[in-house]
Amino acid sequence: MNRTQYKAAGVDVDTGDALVDWLAGGVSPKSAHADKIVDGIGGFASLFRFPFSHMKKPCLVTCTDGVGTKVLLAAHYKEFRGVGQDLVAMCVNDLICTGGDPLLFLDYYAVGKLDLDDAKHFLTSVRAACAESNCALVGGETAEMPGVYKPGDFDCAGFAVGVVDEPEAWGAAKVKAGDRLLGISSSGFHSNGYSLLRKVFEKDLDQWKDELLKPTALYVKLVQAVKAAKIEVHAAAHITGGGTENIPRVLPENLTWTPRFWEFPEPYKEVQRRTGMSDEEMRTTLNCGVGFVLIVPESSWAPAKAEAERQGFRTYDLGGVNP
Repeated sequence: MNRTQYKAAGVDVDTGDALVDWLAGGVSPKSAHADKIVDGIGGFASLFRFPFSHMKKPCLVTCTDGVGTKVLLAAHYKEFRGVGQDLVAMCVNDLICTGGDPLLFLDYYAVGKLDLDDAKHFLTSVRAACAESNCALVGGETAEMPGVYKPGDFDCAGFAVGVVDEPEAWGAAKVKAGDRLLGISSSGFHSNGYSLLRKVFEKDLDQWKDELLKPTALYVKLVQAVKAAKIEVHAAAHITGGGTENIPRVLPENLTWTPRFWEFPEPYKEVQRRTGMSDEEMRTTLNCGVGFVLIVPESSWAPAKAEAERQGFRTYDLGGVNP
């Protein structure tokens, strides 16, 4: 089968090649970790130097995620600029919960028919979010699959790699009784709960689309600033699907969390009014305005709070860790 026949079957190889050329052309010596990239976008795989001899026990940190059914809203409104940030954020915000730093990102973008402008908007958003997170976009995959996806539909997945020095890693093993939980504000609903949200707002979706399509906040700069300031952190939690149920994932089995709850921002109150969900159901379904949590010793509480607020985040006292 030649390219003309393949295009007639629904797959335009030339458009895909043009997209790769455009994306590779955006890489510059100023790109994140450019000095470590041996071979990046355009090949079968990327090569990345790993010069971390300054670490005692360097460990790779890996994670993957998607954007869920938020992609249906993005496709419906043909608004792809923010969803690329959503994709990066869902991965790098998980990665930094280890205390690690992002290094590399790869994306998977699948469509029924490839539209070059839509793909460029999506990848421009991915690239900008990677730059904001000091993370190199080194490759990915664009798949055109007529028959699997309807015209206009798409899906995406992200893959992030980072590094952490094992003795400095955050996690449940470091959490102690008396630690406090610092909640960091979300930018909105982020990328979770959209199967529910699309139903909740289906009758006035146009009125709520800007709120629903706000990109997920990136917390990498905040975490890196906290580490640079030598503020002690024991653990961190990215508040995604399941809301505050994400917090026990970074607590040791012998300790408990005594929650101190907060007032929900107005969009969440509207969801609660329309669904009749209890406060507890809301907190364990949506982020309810808190997108990230730092678990810190008492001595770190005030400086961590100050750093978050200096970067424009609202902070919340979510209570303490008890025996």
